[in-house]
Amino acid sequence: GPRGRSCGQPIPGVDVRVFSPDGEEVATGDVGEVVIRGPNVMQAYWNKAEQTASVLKDGWYWSGDLGYADDEGYIFLVDRAKDMIVSGGENVYCTEVEEALYRHPAVLEAAVIGIPDDKWGETVHAVVVPRDDVDETTLIEHCRTLIAGYKVPRSLELRSEPLPKSGPGKVLKRELRAPFWEGRAEQVS
Repeated sequence: GPRGRSCGQPIPGVDVRVFSPDGEEVATGDVGEVVIRGPNVMQAYWNKAEQTASVLKDGWYWSGDLGYADDEGYIFLVDRAKDMIVSGGENVYCTEVEEALYRHPAVLEAAVIGIPDDKWGETVHAVVVPRDDVDETTLIEHCRTLIAGYKVPRSLELRSEPLPKSGPGKVLKRELRAPFWEGRAEQVS
């Protein structure tokens, strides 16, 4: 059903809500950061006061996950907050662009990142490891048929080697972003 992509409802005794960056609860269906409060939530990171302060605020644990709640309290995750791209004031969720890329049969691996852009702040850049012979234009045009124009990668890099991953196999996007942001005072994402 329509809730197949939901991670479910909170268990009894646990309060899960969706907040804007300023700590206000957002309207049903609007995307914000998923926050959690309850007896099962950690009290602190061991010997890491600064890290603790960045995720525990007014009794709420800020998960770093962007999502929304429906009218019955089912939670849907859309992306990690740190992976969201803001391009020309529009929010682009990397996972949505990656899902579009993965729908092309020639794509073995895909990662989407924000790279600096003087006009838009950031633009959408895709890094793809193809399983078959394919060119950048074909993949960009494929995305254009599936997602809004502002979400379509402005640039796309094809690689022959696997994407960098952590021990558990998660793509290390910071390694993909690093060369683009080197020497810049601030990194947007």
